[in-house]
Amino acid sequence: MPFLTAETTDERDSLATFAQQQIDQVATALHGLEREQLALVPSASGMSLGALARHVLLISTGAAQAMVAAPDAPPAPTGTPQQLMAEGGLAPDALREGDTPDSLIEQLQQVGAQLAAAIRGVDLETRGPVPDQPWFEGRATWSLRWYALHMIEENARHAGHADLLRESIDGKGAYELNALAAGQSWPPANW
Repeated sequence: MPFLTAETTDERDSLATFAQQQIDQVATALHGLEREQLALVPSASGMSLGALARHVLLISTGAAQAMVAAPDAPPAPTGTPQQLMAEGGLAPDALREGDTPDSLIEQLQQVGAQLAAAIRGVDLETRGPVPDQPWFEGRATWSLRWYALHMIEENARHAGHADLLRESIDGKGAYELNALAAGQSWPPANW
């Protein structure tokens, strides 16, 4: 079952591989859902799997752009604050009209690959500007190494949240979903 992160060769490969794996785990939580299930809010968190996927897409795309742009600032986001909130999965209407589980899985896999490529392509010692957000208070710059680790941490948190949301919808857990997404039967022999 393809649940564990692939073997890695060095620090840069480890950072890139683990960053991509966490985003892939969010994508796996969407496997086999119906579109209507993306919008369900099955827990007290107030978050749906579709909104969480949109949030991971936004922050991970931004991280990849910021790493490539460093030491300069990445391009400023476009759109109104309300549009950015919706795109970031932080508004009730975060899902877009054409969003389906399969389309979000594909987009998450693409952004995971983009973030991994960005991490593999930068000097990890480079310092980039910290976004002007209250949750990053007290820092003006950070190393891209730290930022890569932060993105692993952030997306691991979201992958765990996605697991809880998915289990609340239909009882399917991460082990089962990884097997099913890989085309394997569940449960495996001797489970």
